[in-house]
Amino acid sequence: MKKIFACLMATLGLTTACGQPNFKDADVKDFAELTKEPDVVLLDVRTAAEFAEGHIEGALNIDQSQSDFVGQVQTAVPAGKKIAVYCRSGRRSANAAGRLADKGYECINLKGGIVAWKEAGQPVTTANYEIDVFKTRSGKTVRMHALVHASIRIEYDGKEIEIDPVTKLGNKVIDYTQMPKADYLLVTHEHGDHYSPEAIKTLTGATTRLITNKRCADMYGSGEVMANGDMLQIAADITVEAVPAYNTTEGRQQFHPKGRDNGYILTLDGLRIYIAGDTEDIPEIAAVGNIDIAFMPCNQPYTMTTEQLVRAARTVKPKVLFPYHYGQTDVSGVPQTLQADGIDVRIRHYE
Repeated sequence: MKKIFACLMATLGLTTACGQPNFKDADVKDFAELTKEPDVVLLDVRTAAEFAEGHIEGALNIDQSQSDFVGQVQTAVPAGKKIAVYCRSGRRSANAAGRLADKGYECINLKGGIVAWKEAGQPVTTANYEIDVFKTRSGKTVRMHALVHASIRIEYDGKEIEIDPVTKLGNKVIDYTQMPKADYLLVTHEHGDHYSPEAIKTLTGATTRLITNKRCADMYGSGEVMANGDMLQIAADITVEAVPAYNTTEGRQQFHPKGRDNGYILTLDGLRIYIAGDTEDIPEIAAVGNIDIAFMPCNQPYTMTTEQLVRAARTVKPKVLFPYHYGQTDVSGVPQTLQADGIDVRIRHYE
């Protein structure tokens, strides 16, 4: 009877063979340490309603009961990645871990789920922002929060860096009052999905440095102006380079004319981050080299098509690519297209 039960569990995705799990379990302490590792993806497999009530910070939420659950994970998480998975009590996540392990992922399941997590005094949040963690050249931690569209929050060595913060986009509202004041605030251009005076005011403290193009500085009434080609050393281990961002396709040049707007290359202790801004795959992209992490837009007709995005990625060759500013454009095929190029493509909620 035990053998029959074990085989039944296997058919449900909890084991690969009778009684032999194809994933690992971890207690709260080990799971918490695991979530700090930069190459681990944290996955909450509960329903969206459960997730909204409280979840572990930085978790992706993909409901394991959805018919295309595995496909959604494969789109969001590169093949071969380690996934730390949890649910309410550990049963649904065990099922999910088994199914994902069958697809080649290394999965670790939280024993006791988020119930055990909270009972152990570990924190939960209701903020729905995905977080990716990276390490700099000397081992410092960089945490990137996917807020919305083109708005990115970066934590680095006790510093807060905000890119194109906006308070509201469509039905999504970003509550910047719940975030620390920014040390550095970078704005690429004047459009309302990138430039929000309200967000800037909320995030500005006594020592905040606002860095932007001339148009936004004029509109806001203050700010350090950078033009294409300028470089600023804003801290001993932080530099900002302003790079071109514009449209080239006939009939689109009016959206982002050449020379007006900025993209940025932000270097944190040797970690080079390319924030492309609103641009197409312009010739100047060929000069953007040695990039660790790239944020590239894909929102036709205002920025790149998916074909342009792939072409630009192959030109820049970042280690990690975040398609962003993609609105309703379908970018789900980009990870597979660039897999052979060795580019780790991560789809986050940058609609």
